Amino acid sequence: MKNNFLVLILAVLCISSSFAQNMGKQWLDLNYANDDKVYHKLDIHLPNIEKTKYKAIIVIYGSAWFANNMKQMGFQALGKPLLDSGFAVISINHRSSGDAMYPAQINDVKAAIRFIRANADAYNIDASFIGITGFSSGGHLASLAGTTNGVKTFTVGEKTVNIEGDLGNYTEVRSDVDAVVDWFGPIDFTRMENCTTTKDDKSPEAALIKGNPADNLDMLALINPMTFLDNNDPQFLVIHGDTDNVVPHCQSVFFSDTLKEKGLLNEFISVPNGQHGPVTFNENTFKKMSDFFMMEAGEK
Repeated sequence: MKNNFLVLILAVLCISSSFAQNMGKQWLDLNYANDDKVYHKLDIHLPNIEKTKYKAIIVIYGSAWFANNMKQMGFQALGKPLLDSGFAVISINHRSSGDAMYPAQINDVKAAIRFIRANADAYNIDASFIGITGFSSGGHLASLAGTTNGVKTFTVGEKTVNIEGDLGNYTEVRSDVDAVVDWFGPIDFTRMENCTTTKDDKSPEAALIKGNPADNLDMLALINPMTFLDNNDPQFLVIHGDTDNVVPHCQSVFFSDTLKEKGLLNEFISVPNGQHGPVTFNENTFKKMSDFFMMEAGEK
């Protein structure tokens, strides 16, 4: 009996030690596309919570698609509440509009998801749940990732884009995501100016598609997450400040109304006096994000 008790204690200590070895781990500057480009790097952060594996959330920074190396800023903006909720947080870089035109940016996001899913065991990740979130242009890319589950290529009019892409070593791995939180992302680029029409050829979206938005309506449809909505898509939480002077609040109204029609909207949170980050980022909205992901992941 005494020997059995000692064996039990040793087993418990070993298991506890194994858990503790995972707590707070991080891997920085992993390249998800098998090249040497800074815009194809990601960071993985594990929470200070004892688990053998952690369900994961991918975070995408906002930059009007102009930046290619702001993953640390993305993590600083959204990482802490997700870590505190027990998720692994993966903050990714992607190509800027200066590096390559669309669909390079969503190709990068898809490649990062495939990398995480393919290498989940090596990084203590439970790939049964991979959520995604982002703010501003990162919200757009996160939303696009969610609405293009299972989409390889897509055609509108005379334009066809390869949404999935072929970056990296894991092109046979799924790039699906299981839940999305969109923080004030631009969605319908035909209604970015005063909620009624396109912006001009000096706009961020013009740089993204390498053309005047008004002259490229087929391409505007192909960067609009709503174009791809179908039954393969996950649930969404949408958050937007009602005084945002960068991405019009109506963008999230349009998106939320359409998601609701499709049965894909968990909640639309319109933040009174919320700006493009300030006020909109607050303790309540961070908790809403974490609670939503926990519910979708079956952790709550």
